[in-house]
Amino acid sequence: MSFTTDIADRSEQPLRLAFLASNNGSSFRAIVQAIHDGEMRAVACVVVSNKSTSAALDYAAANSIRSVCIPTHPDEDAADEALLQELRDARAELVVLSGYLRKLGPRTLEAFEGRILNVHPALLPKFSGKGMYGRRVHQAVFDAGETVTGATVHVVDGEYDHGRVIARKSVEITPADTVETIERNVMQAECALFVETISHIAAEDLSLPL
Repeated sequence: MSFTTDIADRSEQPLRLAFLASNNGSSFRAIVQAIHDGEMRAVACVVVSNKSTSAALDYAAANSIRSVCIPTHPDEDAADEALLQELRDARAELVVLSGYLRKLGPRTLEAFEGRILNVHPALLPKFSGKGMYGRRVHQAVFDAGETVTGATVHVVDGEYDHGRVIARKSVEITPADTVETIERNVMQAECALFVETISHIAAEDLSLPL
């Protein structure tokens, strides 16, 4: 696992994080827990989901974090504008995607260029692209007979799973592993890697924009 190490001047204020999650938001939960445990100098300022039924919104409400639903259909352009306004209102410094299954719009991408991170459940560029998320990725890894998989934190741009790689963590696959065990092991790696990466940003070991 490796990190780029440009030092940036930041204030002593905690890093302001905004989260986007479509469903459970597992890495979002892990990051919030790390903040609560004093492992990260950051604050979760808002969670946005495209689904009103997202469990991440319930978790946010239970932890006194602002939660907002912004559906992307039927008007994706209006959703992009609404999301950008929400992020600006929250004074977000870094946007963290935690299982957010929608492509971001051009306004948000431009305004937060180099300040949006995603974690992908494979070692990019392998097993990436449109439609490759969650169990689909692990099934593809299993079907390909891979002996190593992992997680990749990368900067988000206008293409799926395409932006600059910030950090990777490998996960070995044994002959006894199933799709389910691969998924579980990679999820643990994803959460740990995302927490570590954002901790580096909060500690100014990684500069923004990335």
